[in-house]
Amino acid sequence: MTKNKKNIINALVLVGITIIVLYFSLKDDFENIMIQLQTINIWWLILAFLIVIIYWLLRSKAINIFTRKFMPKTKFRSSLQLMIRTQFFNAVTPFATGGQPYQIYHLVKDGVRMTTATSIIIQNFIVYQIAIVALGGIAVISNRLFSLFAKNVLISRLVTLGFIINTSIIVVMFLVAFSEKLNRKLIHLGITIFTKLRIVKDKQKKLAEWDEYIIKFHESAVILLENKKQFFFSIFLNFLALCFLYSIPLVLLYATGDYESFHVLEAIVTSAYVMLIGSFVPIPGGSGGLEYGFIVFYGNYIGGPKLTAIMLLWRFVTYYFGMIVGAINLNMRKVKS
Repeated sequence: MTKNKKNIINALVLVGITIIVLYFSLKDDFENIMIQLQTINIWWLILAFLIVIIYWLLRSKAINIFTRKFMPKTKFRSSLQLMIRTQFFNAVTPFATGGQPYQIYHLVKDGVRMTTATSIIIQNFIVYQIAIVALGGIAVISNRLFSLFAKNVLISRLVTLGFIINTSIIVVMFLVAFSEKLNRKLIHLGITIFTKLRIVKDKQKKLAEWDEYIIKFHESAVILLENKKQFFFSIFLNFLALCFLYSIPLVLLYATGDYESFHVLEAIVTSAYVMLIGSFVPIPGGSGGLEYGFIVFYGNYIGGPKLTAIMLLWRFVTYYFGMIVGAINLNMRKVKS
């Protein structure tokens, strides 16, 4: 199956799930939810969109730092375009797995060697995951200290599972990036299996090719971490970007005219919990799981049509907006080509 067909199938799945989510969200109180949406303050809504753009800008700066290590003339605008286009591929693939392969492809097209491009994207992904886990850890500790949410065994287990998954991803990425011996063992094992399956014909030639690739990949990873100040600054940029993104429900709450139900720290902590649940939903955009998590956790502060209205706006601003802008940007690139 070609990549285009997979993306089309994923997009159709996404449309179907979106329709189902909308149906169950609106069916019980459609009229009051519509009234709540119609009375939204447009200026607060515009601010929510601007915050998403700030999130893109900060994350673009982080990836630009890594890219300029190998291509000093790389412009920030190029990194921003890459980040925007990535939003589309993240949106239409399960677990957002389409983003990183596209980023590698984009960098290679811009003249970066495959090994270097792969190392850049892995490093960028590592710092992003560290930021997610750090915010998730702060959220868990904050809930333990201040009891922000009602106790729920199932939800607690889901959050714990999400935290473990995100932490495990960091460990695996570090091993892939820096353990030359482990990479060589895994690659040799894979080539041996493919040789027995007669997929690989010349085993020694293929081993030699991949050994060279592993050495160059490892060297690129080491170079990227030579400047620890830049590495930690990139973590900070991603951490700050996530704080902005996680504060969007608060802005949407203000858009309803409610300035009291929860505040900025509660919004960031609650959003971190929501994202921990959504991290292991095997559906494009975590659809279904993220909406459920939002209703469960933000339901501790607000309820009724206001909660549903804010959830729908939040999903559009933080998810569908990026997918739409990314798709438009990709199509503009194709037209220019």
